Amino acid sequence: MRNISRWILAGALLAAATAGANEDVDFGIAPIATLRLADLSAPTPREVPGAKTMRAAELRDRLRATEAERPLLFDVLGGEQHDSLPGAIWLPGAGRGNSYDDAVQAQLARLLQAATKGEAGRAMVFFCQGTRCWLSYNAALRAAALGYREVYWYRGGIEAWLAQGETLAPLRFSWRKPAP
Repeated sequence: MRNISRWILAGALLAAATAGANEDVDFGIAPIATLRLADLSAPTPREVPGAKTMRAAELRDRLRATEAERPLLFDVLGGEQHDSLPGAIWLPGAGRGNSYDDAVQAQLARLLQAATKGEAGRAMVFFCQGTRCWLSYNAALRAAALGYREVYWYRGGIEAWLAQGETLAPLRFSWRKPAP
């Protein structure tokens, strides 16, 4: 009886994780072109103005390209140091702030300028935990506002990556957390 209970619990946890990792789920939220300032752990829209939404399969394929064609990955999840998508640069706080003229925007501008070597057409992917995280949505809006042309939002984030059977790795680099 105890083993049956464990299997039922394991199945329920797997089903919950899989449901949370559904990168195509439509919450009925309309896209906005302004930064979301509050309730950042809430259902997200399916699209970001000025960016393209990327799914796990496309990201996996793009990461197999040559170094020059591979997109830059930016994990904007806050909190403690964590494992992430292989090759990701950690930008905690990049999805926070209060306007496109704040200290976060200025710091992001400097980092993206360095990471892209001034190439406004370099592909970059912003992501966080999953479909209920506005941090990567805001970061993608910020990059588009800076004039970058190949901005992608990986809406499914770490949850969808794991649900696809992919693995995580230590983060490559982290910026100093920007001022609030």
